[in-house]
Order: sequence, then C-alpha cells, then structure tokens
Amino acid sequence: MTTDHVIRDATLGDADACAAIYEPYVRDTTLSFEEMPPTGGEMAGRIARAMEKHAWLVLERDGEVVGYAYGGRLGVRPAYRWSCEVSVYMARDRQRQGGGRALYEALLERLEQRGYRQALAVISVPNEPSVGLHESLGFKPVGLYENVGYKKGQWLTTAWMQRQLGEGASPGRPPEPR
Repeated sequence: MTTDHVIRDATLGDADACAAIYEPYVRDTTLSFEEMPPTGGEMAGRIARAMEKHAWLVLERDGEVVGYAYGGRLGVRPAYRWSCEVSVYMARDRQRQGGGRALYEALLERLEQRGYRQALAVISVPNEPSVGLHESLGFKPVGLYENVGYKKGQWLTTAWMQRQLGEGASPGRPPEPR
C-alpha cells in the first residue's frame, strides 16, 4: 500500500460510499449473508451505531473512500461487552493492496484503546484471502458453524477467528469499554 492514503473515523457522509463498496459483496458473492444490499440511509444507521461504542473507519485514497472496517457488538448479553465483532471491506478493484490490513490495524488499535479485550471475525468459508489476512494479524481459528446459512443455492459455513486485544483475559474485572 502506498502512503497516499488516509485512514479516519467515518462520518454519516461516508454512508453512500460504504454502501457502494459493500453492494457487490451482497449481490454477487456468498461472503456476506445479507441478500439485499443496504441503502446509504441504512448504512448511515450502521455507522452511527458502530461509532457510539466501537469504531467505524474508512480508508481514503486520493479523496475517495475505497474501504472501511468496523467493530460492533458481539451478542446481546451484558457479559459480552468486552468483546466485539470486526469486519473489513475493500472496493473490489482495491483488494490485495494492503488497505485491508492498514484498516484492520488501525481498527484493532482503536478498539483496544476503548477497552475491548477480544476481537472476533466471522468469515464465510472457503475464503482463503480473508482467512490469511486474519491469521497474519494474529487471529486464531476458534470454530466453525457448519451449514448455517443458505444463499445462491448452497449451504454456507462460517469460520470464527479470534484475537486478543490489550490485556485480553487478564485476572479481575476490567474497566468498562468506553
């Protein structure tokens, strides 16, 4: 990845660009379990929710948003609050150029600073590029959910990968994430 990029917090004004990046993943692949691409308005709501307690970052290159990464809630029970689910998406013509790694590194640092202790990624498999990216960033495989989704005429399996943030599961109750 060249250095002519900027990683910054997303704004609601980035929603249409993020929706456009995500749309082919939904429409053309089984990498997303969504069946209808979200509108810019729906994406704006997702950005707002992520920014409340987690993070949503975008990567700009030459003033254009070409990728994004975000953290969000993992589960609904209170004891999960120190863990989060993470995802990264790059424009299809910008994949495998280092942008996803740069976004994830910045995102994981931000989540750690906010007090999160574990990051989990859910990957529709097979997807060697995504699994490889996560492994290179220290994520470890922690399980498979076999045949849990159905899209494009096939049953789909997801791999769960996990990475410790900060002090991880150190003894004692950690401060609340902020």
